[in-house]
Amino acid sequence: MKPVLEEATREVYKAVLPRTMVVADLGCSSGPNTLRFVSEVIGIIARSCKELGVKQHEYPQLQFFLNDLPGNDFNNLFELVDQFKKSTTGNRQGEAQPPACYISGLPGSFYARLLPCQSVHLFHSLFCLQWRSQAPGGLKGSGKTHQDKGDIYITKTMSPSVVKLFQQQFQKDFSLFLKLRYEELVFGGQIILTFIGRKHEDVFNGEPNHLYGLLAQSLQSLVDEGLLKKEKLDSFYLPIYSPSVGEVVAIAEQNGLFNMNHVKLFETNWDPYDDSETDVVQDSVRSGVNVAKCIRAVMEPLIASHFGETILDTLFKEYAQRVAKHLEKEKTKHAVIVLSMKKEN
Repeated sequence: MKPVLEEATREVYKAVLPRTMVVADLGCSSGPNTLRFVSEVIGIIARSCKELGVKQHEYPQLQFFLNDLPGNDFNNLFELVDQFKKSTTGNRQGEAQPPACYISGLPGSFYARLLPCQSVHLFHSLFCLQWRSQAPGGLKGSGKTHQDKGDIYITKTMSPSVVKLFQQQFQKDFSLFLKLRYEELVFGGQIILTFIGRKHEDVFNGEPNHLYGLLAQSLQSLVDEGLLKKEKLDSFYLPIYSPSVGEVVAIAEQNGLFNMNHVKLFETNWDPYDDSETDVVQDSVRSGVNVAKCIRAVMEPLIASHFGETILDTLFKEYAQRVAKHLEKEKTKHAVIVLSMKKEN
C-alpha cells in the first residue's frame, strides 16, 4: 500500500499547500505500526517540498492525531512517540525534513465525530474498518437458534436472517464513517483505508469465516468440557464484518461523497511471519501458534470482557491446535482491501 499512500499524500499537499498539514491515523493501537505510518508521511512531504523547490522556512508543519478507543494503551504509545522523536532528530542526512512535527493522542470511536469541520488533510486507517460499532443490533439479548448454535460469525449454516443483520450493521456503520470523515476533511483531502475483507462476493464463502469459525469451535469445546457456560456462548457474536470489494464500492458510490481513486484487493498469509508465496505451510504447528497469538492480541479484551480472563490460555491453546490442523489441509489467506478516496471541491 506504500504507493497508494505516496500518491495520496503528494496529491493532497500539492493541491492544498497547507501551512499546517493535519493527518489522522484511525485505530492506531499502541504498537509501532502507527509510527511507521508517521515516518512514511514525513518522508513523503519532505521529498515533495524538495521537488517543488519549497524553501526550508516555508515547509509545512505536520500535526498527527493518533486515534483509538479510550481503552487503548496510549501511555505505551506516547513512550514510543518519545523514542521515535529522539531517533529521527538529525537522522535524515541528505534528505529534507519538515521543520516541525507534532503528535497527539485522540481517544474516541471513529464511528463518531473526532475533529472540527474541514480540519483534516489526510485520514489513514490500517486493519480497523472490519470492526463494527457493535454486534448486529437485532441479535442483542436473543439466544441462538439450533441452526446457529455455536456461531460467533457468519458460517455456511447460519440463518440468512442473521447474516442479513451482519450486513445491515456494516452498511450502517460504513455509511456513517464516510459521512463523518467527509465533514472533517478539507476539500482536496484524501482518505486511505486498508482492512480485512473477503475475496468472493458470496457472503458464505469468505476467508474470515474459516478464521472465526475455528475460534467458535474452540469456544464450543470449552462449553463441552464444562469450562464455559452454554448461555455465555449463545449470547456472543463478534462485532466484525469483512465485506467484499463490491459491497464497499456500492456503499461509497451510494453515498456519493467521495471520488474513488483506488480500490484493490490483495492476499496475505494468515501467519504474519510466513512470507512465502507457496500453497503449502512448512510448519503448521508453528504457524498455528503465530496465528493464535495475533488473534489473541486483537480479540483478548473483547473475549475477556464477555467470558472472563480465566479461559484465555486454554482457549487460545485449543485455537492454535485447530488452526494448525486447518493449515495442514489448506493454506488460507487474508483478503485485504485497500481503498483511496478524495473529497472534491
